[in-house]
Amino acid sequence: MTRPTPLRVLRPLVTLAAVLGAALVLWQLYLYYTYAPQTRDGKLRADVVPLATDVSGKVEAVYVHDNQVVQKGERLLSLDKERLRNALAQAEAAVERSRVQLASAQRERKRYLELKTAVSAQQKDYRQDALAQANAELHQALADRELATLNLQRADLYAPVDGVVTNFSLRPGAYASAGQPVMTLVDSSSFYVAGYFEETKLAQISEQAKAIIWVMGEPEPLRGHVEGLSAGINDSERSTASGTLLANVNPTFSWIRLAQRIPVRIAIDEIPEGMKLVAGRTVSVSLEPSSLP
Repeated sequence: MTRPTPLRVLRPLVTLAAVLGAALVLWQLYLYYTYAPQTRDGKLRADVVPLATDVSGKVEAVYVHDNQVVQKGERLLSLDKERLRNALAQAEAAVERSRVQLASAQRERKRYLELKTAVSAQQKDYRQDALAQANAELHQALADRELATLNLQRADLYAPVDGVVTNFSLRPGAYASAGQPVMTLVDSSSFYVAGYFEETKLAQISEQAKAIIWVMGEPEPLRGHVEGLSAGINDSERSTASGTLLANVNPTFSWIRLAQRIPVRIAIDEIPEGMKLVAGRTVSVSLEPSSLP
């Protein structure tokens, strides 16, 4: 019988060690992708402010262009003010007319009161009513003048926040309708990250947990912390049955059930120098886990 050589003994041991190492790596990968609080499904978000004029009119001047950075209070556009100035002049004339009518009604009432028994109580009541009506008409005229002044002031549109004008193509001569958005402003101080984590990872996510955020195409990560989790998501399997108002749940027969994605809001704490924050960019998020199974 020949004695086994060291090579013959070492070969199965190396093979066994390689198999065990591969199994351990696969197990760790399974734990990481199943339970570790990380996701490649995330987006950079920001508050978008649709801006609309408060009055209707023809656009007289535009002071900004697409993708321009603006500061809070900066004038963005102006509407034609000729009709609004005319409306204000008419309102001021109505105020003066109402004041004259009120003074006349006061004199008439005073005159009838001095006549005492020479006039009937009905005539005195009529003069009293005329005075009250003239007073009410003056208040109405003052309110109309205030509204006309406000409309004239609102003919200029100003930036409500610091931000960037985006997707903007309005030009002088266009007609702007009150309440209809004419431009979009991205609030530059409102950027945050929305990470969509599988529900199997929620146990590892806690508020204020530190986050490392990799933006696609950027060499350095953002850093932030968890602000909170979404309180609910839409149930696509459930609807309301017509005529009964009862829940209509579609049965699920698939063998593999995919975990739902839960939105997690992450505040941005540190931004690398030179990084461009653009709402909608794709990000990957890794959180500090509280514990792993």
